[in-house]
Amino acid sequence: MSAAAHGHTPAAWTGVTIAFIGFTISGVAMIIPNVLLVWGGLVVVLLAGVVGKAMSIAGMGRQPSPHYEGAPAVEQPAVAVAAAH
Repeated sequence: MSAAAHGHTPAAWTGVTIAFIGFTISGVAMIIPNVLLVWGGLVVVLLAGVVGKAMSIAGMGRQPSPHYEGAPAVEQPAVAVAAAH
């Protein structure tokens, strides 16, 4: 999985950071108790998904790997069959 660079992109890091901030806002708002701030934090979490996807579409997401596109198919070993006469 590490060869695919899963999650190691600016789009992924930005989305996760914004989502973390949104969850923190909502968590603090639950302790305070402030219902509007809880919903505001959840809106920030949704915004994180939108920003991450937009950055990915803009080319800051995972790029196709040149190692996997033209990889040859795995060949099966040849089995020698002895002919019985």
